[in-house]
This record gives sequence, C-alpha cells and structure tokens, in this order.
Amino acid sequence: MKLHLKNALVFLDLETTGINIVTDRIVEIALIKVNVDGTEEEKLLRINPEQPIPIEASLIHGIYDEDVKDAPTFKEVAKTLAKFMEGCDLAGFNSNRFDIPLLAEEFLRAEVDVDFKKRKFIDVQAIFHKMEKRTLAAAYKFYCNQELTDAHSAMADTKATYEVLKSQLDKYKDVEYEDAKGKKSTPIANDVEKLSEFSSYDRNVDFVGRIVYDENGVEVFNFGKNKGVPVEQVLQEQPGYFGWILNSEFPLYTKKVLTQLKLRMMNK
Repeated sequence: MKLHLKNALVFLDLETTGINIVTDRIVEIALIKVNVDGTEEEKLLRINPEQPIPIEASLIHGIYDEDVKDAPTFKEVAKTLAKFMEGCDLAGFNSNRFDIPLLAEEFLRAEVDVDFKKRKFIDVQAIFHKMEKRTLAAAYKFYCNQELTDAHSAMADTKATYEVLKSQLDKYKDVEYEDAKGKKSTPIANDVEKLSEFSSYDRNVDFVGRIVYDENGVEVFNFGKNKGVPVEQVLQEQPGYFGWILNSEFPLYTKKVLTQLKLRMMNK
C-alpha cells in the first residue's frame, strides 16, 4: 500500500556503540526518505564515534573500530543529515525509545539545531507489539512472508521496517483494537498523524520520559522524589533542582526541554 503523506517520511535505523542514550554514539545511520509523490531517496553513512566500539556491540552489528577509523564524525555530517531530514516526519523500529532520542543527542552535541517538536513519529515496533507482540525479524516474516537474512545491518533493518509498515496498513485496515481501558477503535489508517499517535506509548515532553504531560496537559516530572509534581511548581519551590539536573547525567534533550520550561515560566 502506498503511503498517504502530507510531509516526506524518513525511515531510519542506527547502529551504535551501545544502548545508553547519554553516553553511546552512532557508528552507522541508514535513512530512506519517502517523498510525498512516492519517490524514495536513500542515505547510508558510517560514522566515527570518536570512542572505542565495545566488542559486544561489534559482534551484533559487525562494525569494528577499524571499519570507522577513517569515517567522518557525526559533527562533520550533522548539517547534511539535518538538511536531508528537514521538514520530514520520522519512522523506525523502536525509534521513539532509542533511535530518535539518541539522534537528538548527537545533533545537540554537534550544535546543529533540529526542531523535533514539529515532527510526527511513527514507531513500527509499537504498532507491531500492540497488535502482534514480536521482534523485527518476526515482523518481517509475519507481515512480508520473507526472512530478514541481514539483520542488524542498518540499511537492511531500515528497508525491512519500511516494508513492514506498508504491510501493516494492508493487514490492519479497519481492524478493531481494544486498549487497556477497554476503549475500541480502528487506529491503523494510512495517515501519519494517526499512526504517530497510536505508536506512541507515553505522553513524553522529552524523548526519554523524564518529563511527561499529566491528564490535564501539564508538564510533570516522571522520576524521583518529584514524580507527578508539576515542573513549574518544583522549579519555584526547589530552585536548586534545576541546577542539579543540568549538572547530572541526564540527556541533553531533557536539559534543553527543562530550560525551555524554565524560560517560559520566567516570561509569564
């Protein structure tokens, strides 16, 4: 099924030095841009992470220090990537929880401003897990009836994710879904906004869910002693909390969001 798009949609997959969004780095990035007219563009880049790749990670994706020693750093390609993704919505497999947050961190470290707030995010894994609950290789077999023979190759995984989403649109058209509260709907539609909403697990303000929206749409902290407490209330009553977060090992994007909320509060 051809995707109905208002904006170009970029499918992405990252191979990295590990799974820590704050400290790990990208070693390979694959992008497939599906334009509104249905044409496609591909981009595959090896990245020098400027730190050793742990052998545990290399054994998974097959990329070793020697393979990236002459590759550009993320900072050297950041503007090119930002231009390629400009104005596009984003899709991936487990991308809302890993690929997009880590990519946002890399752009911030490279001092390239990418406004992710204006993007829609489709997490194909979230759709799959909510409807079938399996892995990418199983999803590819289940939906496309093909074996994913080159798993953990960034471009192979990215292409498989793209194919899985198109097959999901065919398989789940008009299929009823019942959420945890018993509410029934038919959420799988050829519409990026609806798919983005359905494939989101949380109402995160930042990517990793340290700050979330409560049921009234108010930003609250989602961890520690201030869990569930409005951010503005904490910043007013505990002035040192802002500095503690900025000086601790939180994602750069979380710190950016918190700073924006503090500035908004000061300007009221």
